[in-house]
Amino acid sequence: MNIIMYAGDARSSIITALKVAREESKEKGLELLEEAKKNLLEAHKIQTELLQGEMQGNPCEFSLLLVHSQDHLMNAMLAKDLAEQIILMIE
Repeated sequence: MNIIMYAGDARSSIITALKVAREESKEKGLELLEEAKKNLLEAHKIQTELLQGEMQGNPCEFSLLLVHSQDHLMNAMLAKDLAEQIILMIE
């Protein structure tokens, strides 16, 4: 499922962004967060397609993999929000 791939890539960028912001520069960390945001946007587009299909009467088949993908996406989105605030606190 592509949501897992995009969310996982975003999470990796977020963790790297925090490390870079702490050890190198705040600006570089924020640049890496932008990369994470692009991956999250792609994952969110897929999620939106699934939701729109459901609303149009074409439900997707429930699966543990779908639940897992949503978990990855929501955790990555939360990590991005928190990382952004943490990086902005760096002086």
